[in-house]
Amino acid sequence: MAEHVDEWAARGRKNLWGQNVSVQEMQSEAGAAGAVHGSLQAGALTTTFTASQGLLLMIPNMYKIAGELIPCVFDVSARTLASHSLCIFGDHQDVMACRQTGFAMFCSGSVQEVMDLTAVPHLATLETMVPFVNFFDGFRTSHEYHKIEMMDMEDIRPLVKEEYIKRFRDRAMSPERPVTRGTAENPETFFTHREASNPYYDAVPEVVEKYLGEISKITGREYHLFSYYGAKDADRMIILMGSATDAAREAIDYLNANGQKVGMISVHLYRPFSVRRASVPRREGCLLRCSGSSSYRWWPLRSW
Repeated sequence: MAEHVDEWAARGRKNLWGQNVSVQEMQSEAGAAGAVHGSLQAGALTTTFTASQGLLLMIPNMYKIAGELIPCVFDVSARTLASHSLCIFGDHQDVMACRQTGFAMFCSGSVQEVMDLTAVPHLATLETMVPFVNFFDGFRTSHEYHKIEMMDMEDIRPLVKEEYIKRFRDRAMSPERPVTRGTAENPETFFTHREASNPYYDAVPEVVEKYLGEISKITGREYHLFSYYGAKDADRMIILMGSATDAAREAIDYLNANGQKVGMISVHLYRPFSVRRASVPRREGCLLRCSGSSSYRWWPLRSW
């Protein structure tokens, strides 16, 4: 990803604001995360690309960026973490290790979805001020050659609100706007300040759903926080996130064509997890409820 951006910048390709993107390669991912944090504090829209152990080296700065409610997006080609050996293939160990940092987590499941949906976390972070990890499967998606329909930057331009850019830049460090940052607090004050961030996270699912709707209008492909595919009267369902969803669609088409009734829910916004939008009407007297962030159960309607 970074190589493409570097190549585009070297060729003089402009961003949405008619500027050349400044690309800097640091000595390590920890240094990259620190540079991103500093750049954001100075009021520059900044992103980074990483995976695997590299993402884990960014965790300390991720806590700070999220705690300070600074809009940004980390683009991650999700991979397994090296243990007894290195593995470059798709696994979610790295992004799952960042669940506690306070970053929202948004997932695309195919090359086309990456094209369509990568704008969504960038738009949502500016509106909500909650930073995002925008991830998709390493190698299985990040290195797949696939013919896709491209969106133009002009398609996205109407969705970018300058007032959110101004709000971000007005919060940048400046001697003209002195503020206190990086303090030490006793528990009661620290807890109060942490709780004060909850409304920002509560707003994320609806903001993401709004931008998914706008992207759906542009592409003609329907996207939601939780997208359903399969039989309308399915008696079995699978819940997936990432590149496995494409293979599952083929299996669902085959099984349903042979008399079975199956379906799939694909997850796009993993965190903050919207339990309300994950509660999907299935049939009279029964709902599918996603209980917590990783376990799924069937609940009879009367138990609610």
